[in-house]
Parts: sequence; structure tokens; C-alpha cells
Amino acid sequence: MSTRTLPAGQPQLARRRDGAFGIYVHVPFCATRCGYCDFNTYTASELGGASPDGWLAALRVELRLAAEQVGSVPVQTVFVGGGTPSLLGGAGLAAVLGAVRDNFELSGDAEVTTEANPESTSPEMFTTLREAGYTRISLGMQSAAPQVLAVLDRTHSPGRAPAAALEARAAGFEHVNIDLIYGTPGETDDDLRRSIDVALDADVDHVSAYSLIVEDGTALARRVRRGEIARPDDDVLARRYELLDSRLSAAGMHWYEVSNWSREGGECRHNLGYWNGGEWWGAGPGAHGFLGSTRWWNVKHPNAYAQALGESRLPIADFEQIDDTDRHVEEVMLRIRVRDGLPVALLDDGERARAEILCGDGLLLLRQSSLVLTDRGRLLADGVVRDLLAW
Repeated sequence: MSTRTLPAGQPQLARRRDGAFGIYVHVPFCATRCGYCDFNTYTASELGGASPDGWLAALRVELRLAAEQVGSVPVQTVFVGGGTPSLLGGAGLAAVLGAVRDNFELSGDAEVTTEANPESTSPEMFTTLREAGYTRISLGMQSAAPQVLAVLDRTHSPGRAPAAALEARAAGFEHVNIDLIYGTPGETDDDLRRSIDVALDADVDHVSAYSLIVEDGTALARRVRRGEIARPDDDVLARRYELLDSRLSAAGMHWYEVSNWSREGGECRHNLGYWNGGEWWGAGPGAHGFLGSTRWWNVKHPNAYAQALGESRLPIADFEQIDDTDRHVEEVMLRIRVRDGLPVALLDDGERARAEILCGDGLLLLRQSSLVLTDRGRLLADGVVRDLLAW
């Protein structure tokens, strides 16, 4: 992709004034670092004096500056991610949503999501979140198998995630998601079956499932490099994906994006905004945002973030301009992943010809003027994109 990166500075940020608009808030705090994680997160020893209170004060300033840039626009979705947002507690997360409301108008049916680590939740916390206006909870379970959690360096007990899901339901949350990771070294098919069954028994209406990726610079990558554990096998990952899809579909959950399944009405609208080309403001250390033709990302460390905002300037580390060619490539890459598919009208003649070949190969099918991945196509989604774009 030929995206041109501009020198660091303050870009001109302006909305297209059409489509979805959301706000993402990044909470950079974690109690411990999971071995597979390469997100912008910090444990207590890495914060250098930064604190949740200081982060929240800086966040309030960024949201005020963001509102000045964006203007009056209803916010359809808010997503608080991390890191471990639930470390802020119910009152802290209520304050985060309060800071958004102080600067932006939320639409009447706004979806408001927070991620949560099961170990840092409680029935009282879910009640506080529901009363504050949160509508959706996303719980990081990853697996119900103790040996899998150990390899991933997850600290919660196998039974805590489903218990937390039931507590969220009891507090009035209609939409509860559980995250799973499959393909961890040492995981068996039966381990994954049990994890899926545990999630379904917890009465969630959404499951996100991701294959384990060994990211450079992580503790997991170092263990693989030393030969302590094996790198995930592609054939095993494909079999596990098929197992997930079969079991979730049989339970009434259907895929709406390659890695996401939900019951009717349980789709995550915030993430659909990403996949369908919507715009969003990314607030918090290391957060990414996208408005108009500009994508930007904030400085990563909470101290640098707070310093910039203490000077009443946006904490932007760098940004890039997305031209029409890049926008088209991204649209193909993202929209082919969703069940609604990629409208054929968006393709040029060469791409349409290649799409016909992919349909003949059983990787795509034409449904109501859109190209949709087949079951086999979902296993090879990245390759389908490469073939479609002739990369």
C-alpha cells in the first residue's frame, strides 16, 4: 500500500459528515502483561509515576480538544478498550463515559462498550456500569483450559469469565461478549470445545475468536524462538476455526465478520463502523483515529500523553493522508471480511474479472450484488484479498 506518511505535527482533522462516527478510549493500564500481548499497555513498574487519575485528567482535555475539532456530531458508539479498563473500577469507567458526555452528544441508541478482565469485575461494578449508561460488556476469557491460560500468562481462573458474564446479565446487560483465542500450543480440540460450551452456557450473545499470533517482541515470541513451545500450526488453526464456526452456528450464533459471531442483534456496532469505513476519534495513549482522509496515532507513554495535553495540544505522534487508491484498498480488505460482503459496484473491471475466478474456485459467492466469503474463503481471507487486488 502506498500511504504517504507526513511529518509529525498537527494535522487538519475534518469529518466527511456522512456515515458512522464513534469514539475509542484507550486505557493503558494492566496488572500484569500477558505473554502474547503487543498492545500499548503498562504495568505499575513501567508507568514512571503516571496514574489513572492523571490519565483521566489528560483524557478530559483531549476530549475537549477533539470536540473543538469535530464540531457538533452525534456519537453512535463508544468503545473503552485497553489494557484493562476494568482496573479503573465502576466509578472510574463511569467517569470516563461522563467525560465523553461532557464534550459530545451521544445518540439516543448509542452503543457503549467496555472491555473487562474477569478478575477485576464484580456484580456491584456491573450495576454501576449499567446505571452509568454502558450497554455492552466484552470479557477476555481466551480459554476455559487451565494449561492454555498458563501458556498465555492469563491470571484469571477458568471459571471466573463465565461467572462474570452471568453477573453482567443479571445487572441488566443485554449484550455480553466473550473473547476466545484458539491455536495455543498445548491446546486440544476438546479444550476448545469446552471453552465454546462454557461461553454458550454463560448466556452471552456474542463471541469473538482469534487465532493465536506470535507477535515480535513479546514473551511468547521469545519462548518460541528458544524452542520452549511450538509455533501455532496453520492446519490446526484452520481445523479449530471450522470447529468454532460449526459449534457456534449450531447454537444459533452466526458469523457477521470473519472472527466474530453473534445472535440476532448482538453485533458490535462500533467494530462494524471500522469494517464499513466509518470515522472515529481515538483518545488515550497510543490510540489511533480516522477522520476524512487522515489517520493519526497518539504518543504511546502515559507521561508523554499527559505532558502534551498539559500544554493544551493534541498528543499526536504522527499521521498519514489516505488517498483514493489507499481508501479503495482498505475498503476491499475490510468489507470482504463482513457477512454483508463487498459490493461489486466498488470494483474496477480487472477486480471484477478476478472476482469471477475466485467465485469459480469456491472462495467467493455473489449475493445480492455483493461478494461474500464462502466457508472455505473465510479460512483463506487474506489470500482472497491479495488475489482480488492482484498483489
